Amino acid sequence: MKKALKLFMILAFCLSINTYAQDTKAIVDKIVAEANDNSQLERLAYELLDKNGPRLVGTPQMNSANDWAVETYKTWGIDARNEKWGEWKGWERGITHVDMISPRVKTLEAMQLAWSPSTNGKDVTGEVVVIPDVANEAEFQTWLKGIKGKFVMIDMAQPTGRPDYNWEKNGTELSVENMRKDRAELSRAWSQRVRNTGLTSRSLPAALEEAGAAGILISNWSRGFGANKIFGASTKKIPTIDIGLEDYGTLFRMTEYGDAPKITVKTTAKDLGMMPTFNTIAEIKGSELPNEYVVLSAHFDSWDGGTGATDNGTGTLVMMEAMRILKKVYPNPKRTILVGHWGSEEQGLNGSSAFVQDHPEVIKGLQALFNQDNGTGRVVNISGQGFLHAYEFINRWLAPVPSAIRREIDTNFPGSPGGGGSDYASFVAAGAPGFSLSSTSWDYGAYTWHTNKDTYDKIVFEDVRNNAILTAIMTYMASEDDKFFPRDKSVLPVNPRNGQPMEWPSPRNPNRKGGE
Repeated sequence: MKKALKLFMILAFCLSINTYAQDTKAIVDKIVAEANDNSQLERLAYELLDKNGPRLVGTPQMNSANDWAVETYKTWGIDARNEKWGEWKGWERGITHVDMISPRVKTLEAMQLAWSPSTNGKDVTGEVVVIPDVANEAEFQTWLKGIKGKFVMIDMAQPTGRPDYNWEKNGTELSVENMRKDRAELSRAWSQRVRNTGLTSRSLPAALEEAGAAGILISNWSRGFGANKIFGASTKKIPTIDIGLEDYGTLFRMTEYGDAPKITVKTTAKDLGMMPTFNTIAEIKGSELPNEYVVLSAHFDSWDGGTGATDNGTGTLVMMEAMRILKKVYPNPKRTILVGHWGSEEQGLNGSSAFVQDHPEVIKGLQALFNQDNGTGRVVNISGQGFLHAYEFINRWLAPVPSAIRREIDTNFPGSPGGGGSDYASFVAAGAPGFSLSSTSWDYGAYTWHTNKDTYDKIVFEDVRNNAILTAIMTYMASEDDKFFPRDKSVLPVNPRNGQPMEWPSPRNPNRKGGE
């Protein structure tokens, strides 16, 4: 009798395993089919990027995108809301138009920086000058007395607009070496020029503004053909404008040769005062363990030199598409599935760290968070983030992923906890299992990260679709897992810089009132 009962239990166990495997395969097959046969990625990308545009924190475009996401989720039958986490200086980008009018006429490639004051739609004409190569602060203060009404260039002109890889492909070993040597010497000399003013690159714009300059001209080259990084302005009364490398070099050389170029500038940005800022949260309620959570994560905001396509439009698309697919093929998950579209990641992970502070119940019940951020490429790396048992769980959740996707991924266990870089770090710092789905580059650093080239046309939709499949499957597996992810931390390695054991990162305190 005992042998019969034992045999029955073994058979029942084997049957349950087989049934689970069959159910898993069926769900995974449906996820893959829905992603490939009914993809919504192109439509979502158009609506988010082309139609809405960039999503700088504090802008009407960011708030419009928040509302669009909520309404889109509702059309899929998914509950969604905008959750206020703070407020930020409101600003709306307008027209930037810059013309060189002397010694010849040309419309220049130019863009005012985020939060830059405008010319109030008026044409402002002035001579272009370069900060001088003075011997000391006293000489610079004398020079300052003559810059009223002038546009001042405060960056070095690049000696070459060709990326290093182009030199390496076409140049000789000696020519590449000479280029790098010349560039390094020019950079050192320029740094010394700035130091001789008695100011720093950060304090220089304010001094020029106070002295009556008409505007500040910079060129923040991203080391790729035609790509400049567009960040924020520090001036309060006059515009700060980024000029494309080629046009900046032209103006710079004209001033150096004594030809006194003149430009006319017109900008129309609006200062809107303090604006509320939001995270967009969507939710599919768990049927068995509603107080345990699998979270899909991507920051929603962007810089606004481009439309934020790969930073982080593609991460946003992955998470929205994964949620759409899961709602269709897995509408009653075991655990609650949340998606967080975070605000103000670019200013220091503010939206996600605010969510961590405001929702201790999610941190307590977090089974896993999957974050995607760094560009349009296929996922190629997942780290265990220092969690001792990550090997067991991540590998189990990856197992049913199609081999064509899974074989591209390197894993690193237990790994080390990320202290920053993207929003998963906000959760890791709180001791909760957050994981980065890190992607291949596609020259992200040079061409699209925070640049004027971060636009729809840079999206590699096949990679994004595969990332949505990966995310949906891992989310399904994490939701169904019989085990809850333990919080045990690995012993961290020694920091090679100081010889001391590394420490687990501390939670961030979000800036809930920024940009003033």
